[in-house]
Amino acid sequence: MPDPTWGDIDPIRAAAKASAPERPKRFYKEVGLAEAEGGVVLVLDGRPARTPGRRPLVMPAGAFAEAAAEEWRAQGETINPATMPVTRAANTVIDGVVDQMEAVRDEILKYAGTDLLCYRADNPEALCALQTQNWDPVVDWVAQTYGHRPVLAGGVMHTPQPDALIAAIRDADFAEMEPFALAGLYTVTVLTGSAFLALALKRGLIDADAVWTAAHVDEDWQISQWGEDEEASARRAARRIEFDAAILSLG
Repeated sequence: MPDPTWGDIDPIRAAAKASAPERPKRFYKEVGLAEAEGGVVLVLDGRPARTPGRRPLVMPAGAFAEAAAEEWRAQGETINPATMPVTRAANTVIDGVVDQMEAVRDEILKYAGTDLLCYRADNPEALCALQTQNWDPVVDWVAQTYGHRPVLAGGVMHTPQPDALIAAIRDADFAEMEPFALAGLYTVTVLTGSAFLALALKRGLIDADAVWTAAHVDEDWQISQWGEDEEASARRAARRIEFDAAILSLG
């Protein structure tokens, strides 16, 4: 599967890095949302907030914007971006995704070309059964939805997916996708290693918990055999926070 780093072109991670400044003192009392072109804008003491790139912090109205506002309300004497995953996600979209929609789309399609769900263990039988149980329904859905069956492979040797399948996904899912949804789809794809899981989630085939479980079948199997590593568990918990924020942006 592809490396989740983008090399020289990574608008999402570049913007995410830019949205993590030193912790300033809280400079506002009231937090709200006001109607704006394209959705709602976060307002602090009646003034529109801006991203690190100095763009208005405008988000789609609904759960995502409400969650971002609640993060600002919850800050103490200083503002800690580490406790504001939804706001970070919004900054990322506005400063990084809006201007590079095609690049973000292409990265998702690269994941589809070497999707996690297509690489199967040869043994032990119990792990193979778990992969089949959690992954086959999504693979079958991909085949039915896009008209081309993904190619499954044993082990980790690179096995490209049919060009016709990738083209069908591109044509069906990206023509009208707005930036917040695209960014959410990308983040879920990277965190799970599977564009198929991300697309199935966005289209309502499976819910977020089922996606998270499917993405960690191999990891959970290792934990069941060898026990849990504290540092790995902390990293996984941090990824889940980012994952949950991305779910909200999918709409």
